[in-house]
Parts: sequence; C-alpha cells; structure tokens
Amino acid sequence: MSPYAARRARLLAHMQAGGVAVLATAPEVARNSDSDYPYRHDSYFYYLSGFDEPDSVLVLLAARADAPARSILFCREKNPEREIWDGLRHGPEAARAGFGFDAAHPIDELDAEMGRLLANAPALYYALGHSAALDAQVKTWLAGVRQLARSGVTAPTLACDLLPLLDEMRLFKDADEQALMRRAGAISAQAHARAMRATRPGMHEYEIEAELLYEFRRHGAQAPAYTSIVAAGANACVLHYQRNNALCRDGELVLIDAGCEFDGYAADISRSYPVNGRFSAPQRALYELVLAAQAAALEAAQPGRRYSEMHDAALRVLAEGMLELGLLSRQRCGMVDDVIANRHYLQFYMHGTGHWLGMDVHDVGHYRDLAEAGKPSRPLQAGMVLTVEPGIYVRPAEGVPEQFWNTGIRIEDDVLLTATGHEVLSAAAPKTVAEIELLMRHTP
Repeated sequence: MSPYAARRARLLAHMQAGGVAVLATAPEVARNSDSDYPYRHDSYFYYLSGFDEPDSVLVLLAARADAPARSILFCREKNPEREIWDGLRHGPEAARAGFGFDAAHPIDELDAEMGRLLANAPALYYALGHSAALDAQVKTWLAGVRQLARSGVTAPTLACDLLPLLDEMRLFKDADEQALMRRAGAISAQAHARAMRATRPGMHEYEIEAELLYEFRRHGAQAPAYTSIVAAGANACVLHYQRNNALCRDGELVLIDAGCEFDGYAADISRSYPVNGRFSAPQRALYELVLAAQAAALEAAQPGRRYSEMHDAALRVLAEGMLELGLLSRQRCGMVDDVIANRHYLQFYMHGTGHWLGMDVHDVGHYRDLAEAGKPSRPLQAGMVLTVEPGIYVRPAEGVPEQFWNTGIRIEDDVLLTATGHEVLSAAAPKTVAEIELLMRHTP
C-alpha cells in the first residue's frame, strides 16, 4: 500500500493547513431488474486508496500545528450473510490495517463524523459540482457545523475543487503505475496479434472481438478498458463504431481499437490489417502513409517538445500523402501548407493524434500550459503516458479515387515519456506490412 500512502501524502502537502478533503468512490449501477453492471471503482478514489469496494469515502485531514495529517476510510461493515451472496467485505478494522489508513469507520457514520471533522477546518476540498448527492451531503454537513457558531465553532470558509490537484498528480505516472501500464500494454498487444492470427474472410466482427476478450482475461486483465472496436470495411470509417456484428469480407481491411484494463490501468491500441492477410496495392499505399505519419509523431514525442508537435508532425505527412495519392486535388486545394491552413485534410483525418492515458483511457490532465501567456500546448515531460494514433478514413465521394473507398486505417500505440525520449508500451503488437502479412501467413 505504500504507493497509495505516498500519493495521499503528496496531496496533503498541497492542502491548506487543517484543511479537509472528501472523496467518494463510484456507486453501483443497476443494469436491469435486480442485476448490476460489473462494479468498477472511481479512478480518483482508487488512486489514493487502493480500495475497490463500493459505498466507500476517503477523508484526508491536512496537518496543523496541534495535529498530524490523517487519512480516514468510511466503508461497509462486515456482513456475513451478504458475504455469502456477494463476496468478501473487508469491514472498517480490516480495511484500516490492510490498506494503511489511520482510522476507519462504518459508512453509516459518515454524516455524524463529518460534522466533527469539519469543525474549525479552514477549507473543504471535494469534487465541486460533480455529484448532486455529494453536493447535498456537503450542504448538510456545513449547515450542521454552522449551527454550532454560538459555541465558537466555525465552518470552512473556503471550498476548493479537489480534482484539478489530483489531475496533475495522475498525469505523471510513478514507477508502480508504469509497471502496471507496461503489463496492460503487453497483454493488449498479445490480444491484437491473436486477433490477426484468427481472422478469416467470412468471420463476424464479434468473433474477432471474442479473441481479444479471451486474451485479455486469460492473462489476468480484469476487463476491457473500453468497448472494443472491431470494424471491417466501411465500418472502419466510423470512428467510434461498436456494433461489431458485420461480416469481414475478403478484400477488406479490419480496424481494431482495443485495450485491456489491468489492475486499474488502461491500454489503448489500434491496428488495421487485411481480412485475407494480404494488403492490396491501394490498401498498402494508405497504410504506409498512416505508418509514416505515426513515425513522424513518435519522433516528436520527446521531453521538452510541445504536446501539439506530435499532431503537427503527423498532419504534415498525411497532408502530403493525400495530395500525392490524389485524395485531394492540388488544383483545388493547393500545396501542403494550404491543405493544412484551410483544413482540407478534415475530409479524411478529423481527430487528434493522441490523448493522455492512465487509469482512464482518456486520462486526466490539461493539454495546455495554463500558467503561460496564451496557454500554448504544454511541454512533454518524463512520466507522462499518451497515445499516438494518426489515421485516415476514406468514404465514397466525388473526386476521391474509387480504389480507396470504404477504407479506414488507424495505427495507435501507447507511449511513456522518459528522461531521454520515450518507450512504446505496445510495441509487441505487429505494425509493419511485413510483420502483419508474415503473422497472418503463419497461422495455426
């Protein structure tokens, strides 16, 4: 539990002396009737606690002159009867001892205890406006403390949004987080390779999805990090396609965007490959263009470079390729700088080249340097993890060569920024034309 204790200590050091922070985990969510969706903890809560039971709240008390900093967990009590049906509940005492908290109480005591904990605290930190239920609880707690004003008790006079503090912490992955993300990347890369080996003309997209899910789970990943995309043919031109029920036909490409969640951390990998294991000449031309764009973006993924430089590098390569392949007309669109300035590329490339990655697949943290005039794109720093994912999506349209129609390609890798460069966490997923065709040729 030492990484979680260290994170709590870092947060407490940023808080005002005597301040109180409150962070609740996610609720259970009904799927239908009396069945719930598989439970998944709140990322912020788990980041500070390592505790994954529902109905839990973490309270942090910053040090003051007469008292040290403290961490207090409120959680479900032991309930042998419910544990027969639902599994282990740690209960407050075991949670305190096992997870390194200074104290733990039953969740039913939260409202009563918070009045005492907030008395004379100068500041309250919580996720402002993110939960109507928590906002209502905070209002009740503060009203109770204010009723004691005649006894000399004061309520917090400062309310601070807790999440921006945690966002900046979570943006930089510590050694333990990096290890978990390497594992998530390795498992997900194996799953992509398995899907390639299994793919045959006439399969349904969901059959390929099943290969991904099997590989995730058999290596210990708890779940997909997000709903997997398996998109064959024209479906690959739908960026967030999720039906996964179409046939994969001979001569088509299939685009997979999938990654597992391992111990709370996500992978996010995209690969595109031919259903029959052999790229046609037009498919290969588009694929090599996207691969070159990703290589340019990866070259810009260096500490000290601006985040936006990756997108700019990929976009320039893609714009040049769109002109060379005839997707865009030089007569109508001009040269590369004109294509970029006038955003002609948006017909075929309409998303950014990456995003932060961590406990959430689209992880937290600002993309701009808010402290610098003009708020430019922030510099990359060691410990950040992001995706690099250029793509190209060609729908039927007048003036677009028909040989490219209904082709969607995205190549996405997970990248950890290091002191001297970067590490590709998903490098084991086959990516070059030669690697993909060789793998699919030598299938069992």
